[in-house]
Amino acid sequence: MRVPLPPSFLGPPVAHRALHDCTAGRPENSRAAVAAAVAAGYGIEIDVQPSADGRAMVFHDATLDRMTTGKGPVAARTAAELGAIGLKGGAEGIPTLAEVLALVAGRVALLVEVKDQDGAMGPAVGPLEAAVAADLAGYAGPVAVMSFNPHSVAALARHAPQVPRGITTAAFRLADWTGLTAPVRRRLRAIADYDAVGASFVSHEARDLGRARVAELKAAGAAILCWTIRSPAAEAAARRIAHNITFEGYAAAVPGA
Repeated sequence: MRVPLPPSFLGPPVAHRALHDCTAGRPENSRAAVAAAVAAGYGIEIDVQPSADGRAMVFHDATLDRMTTGKGPVAARTAAELGAIGLKGGAEGIPTLAEVLALVAGRVALLVEVKDQDGAMGPAVGPLEAAVAADLAGYAGPVAVMSFNPHSVAALARHAPQVPRGITTAAFRLADWTGLTAPVRRRLRAIADYDAVGASFVSHEARDLGRARVAELKAAGAAILCWTIRSPAAEAAARRIAHNITFEGYAAAVPGA
């Protein structure tokens, strides 16, 4: 079953990892960045990784080193431990998805990217997708889920069939994806699993929006989002193809504001 992306995802721009700015005390994927995005009227994109006790945590990297005062794998710590680890550039710890859902409370569109847990975009996924689905059960606001790994999107379809789902897509150049085999990169580049997983949108790499497959999907009714826009000029170029953008580093205009 293909679930359409709600119209709210095609209106206000979507703040990448929420409206983050460490100089203002708002690290990426933090509660402060989420609250700022809601206040500004932006949609929000967040990432999730698993805790050791099976909770969905709002965090981009698989390891703590870049963004926190801790070190090592995120998945080696419990949700309580992760919540107590300070985010660099802010005054809080790593939030759970449930905490972010309560904070957003349906006021803006929320796009949840499930990070690949297989390590090679393969089928060794499922627990994180189940945790995300459990948190989303009963959430009344506009929400959608996506992943680079089509196996993850298929798992989301099984666990949360009522939630709109899409595939995060790219050119999958070898220089950017050295951990993937050539056959996997070719399949992902072709967005070959779009219909099989019941996707209704893609979030595509902005510099590759001219790809023929993107045009084909758009003509067939797919919603086209893109990542990551960092200037008004780049936004203007992306909007020639994409229905909406994911942005960071500047104040994207909100229609009607």
